[in-house]
Amino acid sequence: MSRVRVLECDHFLVACLVFTMFMVSGGTSVGVNWGTMATHQLPPDKVVQMLRENGIKKLKLFEADEKILGALIGTDIEVMVAIPNNMLLQMSQDYEAAESWVYTNVSGYHYHGGVNIKLSYPLAPSRALYVAVGNEPFLQTYNDTYLHITLPALKNIQRAINKADLGSKVKTTVPFNADIYNSPVSNPVPSAGEFRSDVRNLTIEIIQFLHSNDAPFTVNIYPFLSLYGNNYFPLDFAFFDGTNKPVRDGDMVYTNVFDANFDTLIWALDRAGYPDMPIIVGEVGWPTDGDKNANIRNAKRFNQGLLRHALSGSGTPARKGKIDVYLFSLLDENGKSIAPGSFERHWGIFDYDGKPKYELDLSGLMENKGLAPVEGVTYMLRRWCVLNPNADDLEELPDSVDYACSLSDCTSLGYGSSCNNLSIQGNASYAFNMYYQINNQKPWTCDFSGLAMVTDKDPSDDNCQFPVMIAYASSVLLHRGVLDMLLRFIGEYIVFLLLFV
Repeated sequence: MSRVRVLECDHFLVACLVFTMFMVSGGTSVGVNWGTMATHQLPPDKVVQMLRENGIKKLKLFEADEKILGALIGTDIEVMVAIPNNMLLQMSQDYEAAESWVYTNVSGYHYHGGVNIKLSYPLAPSRALYVAVGNEPFLQTYNDTYLHITLPALKNIQRAINKADLGSKVKTTVPFNADIYNSPVSNPVPSAGEFRSDVRNLTIEIIQFLHSNDAPFTVNIYPFLSLYGNNYFPLDFAFFDGTNKPVRDGDMVYTNVFDANFDTLIWALDRAGYPDMPIIVGEVGWPTDGDKNANIRNAKRFNQGLLRHALSGSGTPARKGKIDVYLFSLLDENGKSIAPGSFERHWGIFDYDGKPKYELDLSGLMENKGLAPVEGVTYMLRRWCVLNPNADDLEELPDSVDYACSLSDCTSLGYGSSCNNLSIQGNASYAFNMYYQINNQKPWTCDFSGLAMVTDKDPSDDNCQFPVMIAYASSVLLHRGVLDMLLRFIGEYIVFLLLFV
């Protein structure tokens, strides 16, 4: 039932060592993943304010960004932090490196009023904090790179936590991809689930260590990938609102692939001797563009169904109760690798500028509540780079479009995507504009040997949006500086006219 997630890490094309600083709350609220692989990022303080306005209490970051952590100080948001997977080797071999990392990213925020890791006052015995070491380290596409260093790194991190006198509250865990377990081809039902033979022993060693520390098993599940590349997968089975062809497994009936995947893990854990192991779903969601099945309608259908299901307490056929989930993701990231698919840049429930893509009730009560946007976003000037209608020599147009797309983001132009309806001229304009916007509207980035021109007329249509990027602080200062200069010039000219004309 599991699907291989061929996915580059959210940061610098590597997987992440995730430090999870959050309170396990029995799945009573949903968490979100906040990735930052975008060319133009929103100010962290504005995003944090948006999180608070939407009642988001749990947050997972993919790197220890000082600005983001600084914006979170004083809030009640429970936070997860990350460092790259390529640090696992150092963490596994150098205890002092692990100790230094824990001191910087855990102990350093252990004070009243700091980032909410809930360590400045006593915790209930049944509640704990977790450090997740590695992100999908046993993923098949990593070719065994991290197999033998994950557990040693896990132990060193926990040892460092214990030395900091936080061991009773902070535990280590490992977020796995769902490809580490499956059911045999001869018996493809959840109850036949078992860990992948090539990683079974190492996985069970990690599970034993987690269990000895009262820590959870963390897994990333992506039902969207069941549809991607498989034209024969039943569409309705990817969602939570029923199917005409349920899967029967003895007395258990499955109407969606998420439950089937989750319970395949339950049975694999049972076979390993840990049937009651607590589970956190570290990543789950649905993209809104970049594939024929990636659109706003499907994303809303999946995510709202997921939240209603996970928070209802009905659980899965093999395990009842609320499911602890972290939506992937908060914002679109136009800098992510598209090696797995163009959809990789469109997982956000919010667009790149913090505008909600669709209504989503994070409480799971299906009240069609609108999400609060990021407020006070500053954009670049409302101008676009488009194909010059007077250009008559189009011989270099294909190469120019390819060049623009290779250095920007044209994933919305693909088959089945939101801008797939454009003409050849429209495709060229979209490519030119994305290159122009990502390069901060610099005049020389809208030329392409005379094929392009700048316009103040928005070329967007109902389906395809031509974005204007968020302004960097430097860009804002530049625009304001130019404006101030013009105002001074006008003022001086008026004075000249009054005095000498």
